[in-house]
Amino acid sequence: MAKEEAHSEATSMVSDFIDFLNASPTAFHAVDEAKKRLRCAGYEQVSEREDWKLEAGKRYFFTRNHSTILAFAIGKKFLNSFISELVEVVLRYVAGNGFYMVGAHTDSPCLKLKPVTKVSKGGYLEVGVQTYGGGLWHTWFDRDLTIAGRVIIREEKNGSASYSHRLVRIEEPIMRIPTLAIHLDRGVNDGFKVNTQSHLLPVLATSIKAELNKVAAENGPVESGSQADDKNTIEKTNINNPKHHLLLLQLLAAQIGCKPDDICDFELQACDTQPSIVAGATKEFIFSGRLDNLCMSFCSLKMEIKAFFVLCNSLCLTLSHMEQRMESIMGIICFFFSCAKCHWAMIDATSSESSLEDETGVRMVALFDHEEVGSDSAQGAGSPVLLNALSRITSSFSPDSKLLEKAIQRSFLVSADMAHALHPNYSDKHEDNHQPKLHGGLVIKSNANQRYATNAVTSFIFREIAAKHNLPVQDFVVRNDMACGSTIGPILASGVGIRTVDVGAPQLSMHSIREMCAVDDVKHSYQHFKAYFREFSHLDAKITIDM
Repeated sequence: MAKEEAHSEATSMVSDFIDFLNASPTAFHAVDEAKKRLRCAGYEQVSEREDWKLEAGKRYFFTRNHSTILAFAIGKKFLNSFISELVEVVLRYVAGNGFYMVGAHTDSPCLKLKPVTKVSKGGYLEVGVQTYGGGLWHTWFDRDLTIAGRVIIREEKNGSASYSHRLVRIEEPIMRIPTLAIHLDRGVNDGFKVNTQSHLLPVLATSIKAELNKVAAENGPVESGSQADDKNTIEKTNINNPKHHLLLLQLLAAQIGCKPDDICDFELQACDTQPSIVAGATKEFIFSGRLDNLCMSFCSLKMEIKAFFVLCNSLCLTLSHMEQRMESIMGIICFFFSCAKCHWAMIDATSSESSLEDETGVRMVALFDHEEVGSDSAQGAGSPVLLNALSRITSSFSPDSKLLEKAIQRSFLVSADMAHALHPNYSDKHEDNHQPKLHGGLVIKSNANQRYATNAVTSFIFREIAAKHNLPVQDFVVRNDMACGSTIGPILASGVGIRTVDVGAPQLSMHSIREMCAVDDVKHSYQHFKAYFREFSHLDAKITIDM
């Protein structure tokens, strides 16, 4: 019976992960999904633009740029500990409370639309794109592509204009990057080299068909093909937009439910339309785009819904496709079902009334944007967003600014980013004694040159938690004759001064448009993160360093 329950739990978890992947074609959508699930689990949203009034034992989250999200749960003993420190400060030097964090990122390599996308060549309408991150760009050829992201739109009411951003995703394949026939490039199999400027232009339509569509637009309202319904009627508009093809603006406007002229700007990217799936002869793999790093983002905020909460989640997902004004209704529904049992890696460790009872620290998950391009942005891990959050949380419970420095030294970060599994056809690319396998559990990543922030203390803590729960764990070190990648771990370790371990679930085809990982490793990652949140403070109290 126990085995059957465990299997059912794992199946439900993977199914939820697949749903999360399919709902998150961009970083904006991933954050939006996280927001909905956090609200359903009882987390309260706060704004960086406002003062925070926080309470011990409560749960909160905030977003920045709608592409980075930080969620945190404050232990019930957090306030009492601070009061004790203020009382005892005269008698002894007392450190602040710690923050126990998992950090990951929401972005993945992709093709982002340029500020001016209008390209016409050889009788075709093409869409101008730029490469984002270090993608395997040859994998983007001959894929059925669409567009997703966010759009800034103008809304007029009572003669007054306001502006807002709307998430958008065109479900149908509307573009393709065709390869050149082998008859016109006989040497292509000897080495396919992509010119990212001239070869990676998605074809949107032929000029003749687009011109016919333009004539129809000049003559009045037209319907948007298979998307035709009440909301998707395209209004007559300015047909001579110098920056973007009218057809592209029409498709976006139809999806959003506005006029093409109301679109002021956008941040969009090309996306694969093939859905994420559980696959393999024994259904042991997950085939999907964006596993790096939505897998770690999901596992750190995993929610497995049971009982009546299934209904709540279904209603939330349904409402997510409605107008933003429906968010208040969704919140009411989620609150009604908030007493039902639910759990994510962090939320499971904070969901019950007693889960924060003995916690003196703050449990946190931080999902950053722009990791794939170095993290140097207002919402990247290189920004002050994390340090600002730690400061504001600490100052909410004590006016003593020195306590933040003490709290940081009691804190711990698990930097979670996917790892390279051993490839059966390229086994020489791995160091002999460090060959992570699929199904082998989370990989602890080390590098003597600090491309990863792991050290003996931080790796021991993570291994000890795994050993206590019989969870598998692996090691990765890059070959000496190869360059080593990096992630947010060293950036936060050096920028904030926090102890850090770099880990990740093993995967194949990293940075391809379609990647691959193991079902078991999703479960292992979730269980490891959940155990970390629940037990770190007790384990850390037994470790003596710098004394």
